[in-house]
Amino acid sequence: MNLKILTVTGLVCVMLFSCNKEIQEPGNLVPKTVVEDPSLSNISVNGTTLHAESYGNPDSSLVVFLHGGPGADYQNGLNVKQLENDGYQVVFYDQRGTGLSKRHDKHSYSIQLYLDDLAAVIRHYRTSPNQKVFLFGHSWGAMLAAAYINAYPDRINGVIFAEAGGFNKHLLDEYGEASRKLNLFSEITSDVLYYDQFLTGRENEHEILDYKLSIASSFSYAAGNDEGIEGPSPFWRNGATVLQAFMDISENEGFDFTTNLNQYQTKVLFIYGENNKSYGLSFAQKEAAFFPNSEIVKIDDTGHEMIYFKWNSVHPVVLNYLNSLN
Repeated sequence: MNLKILTVTGLVCVMLFSCNKEIQEPGNLVPKTVVEDPSLSNISVNGTTLHAESYGNPDSSLVVFLHGGPGADYQNGLNVKQLENDGYQVVFYDQRGTGLSKRHDKHSYSIQLYLDDLAAVIRHYRTSPNQKVFLFGHSWGAMLAAAYINAYPDRINGVIFAEAGGFNKHLLDEYGEASRKLNLFSEITSDVLYYDQFLTGRENEHEILDYKLSIASSFSYAAGNDEGIEGPSPFWRNGATVLQAFMDISENEGFDFTTNLNQYQTKVLFIYGENNKSYGLSFAQKEAAFFPNSEIVKIDDTGHEMIYFKWNSVHPVVLNYLNSLN
């Protein structure tokens, strides 16, 4: 009897080990990164390899799109490439450790590293010192855009903020209280936590952690969500380690991207979705107040993912702003 128990236990252990080994092989749970599949469009900058691509005349004014997260990717922002037809060069990149870009150790990430990456991306695509550069940030990407011009107010010719989560820790906490909160006893929470029973992952087991985050992210567009998200939008792969790293930085160190924003004299554009109850005009006004010159535009009948679901409404607003400064 004991021998049978040991035999069965041994078989289970072998099966679990075998499954775990297969799970962690690149491409089995989540898409391969540019390191695992060099055929993907990529650039090597600032000590990493980023999944990146550009559209338009290389000598035209640059529009650098900064995706949300931290830990998302740019796939659901690809509508922005339409600006190519309007005479702009549009640059997309999956931020370090996100999407299909190279993965790194959790403790290597910092705000300054992300700013250095952005500076390196701009240098890579810029063809002349006189070429204008605009940032178009969505959600976390809009926070990153604020951090960049807060540090380097003379480098950027204009900025579009699409529902930044908060330019400092206080505002981020305020936004967080009104959005993406899981009810501990809800069915959604049960769905999010269930996979932990059969699929775990240590700190830098990126395949497993990224897969788990992709499952967890589905609650953001549940029916009746406060951010007014209409449904799922496409993505390649989440960056779970990046998300955890920046959550730790926020909680343990705090952040403030507003200390120098009053030095940025160029008009900035804020856009927000009518259906996002967590953001709205009042939150946009709080963020816009850090700038000497700003414009706020509401995008009707959409929520936080307006760039994907209502690009036809976003596009003319963004284009008018860019053309006014180009």
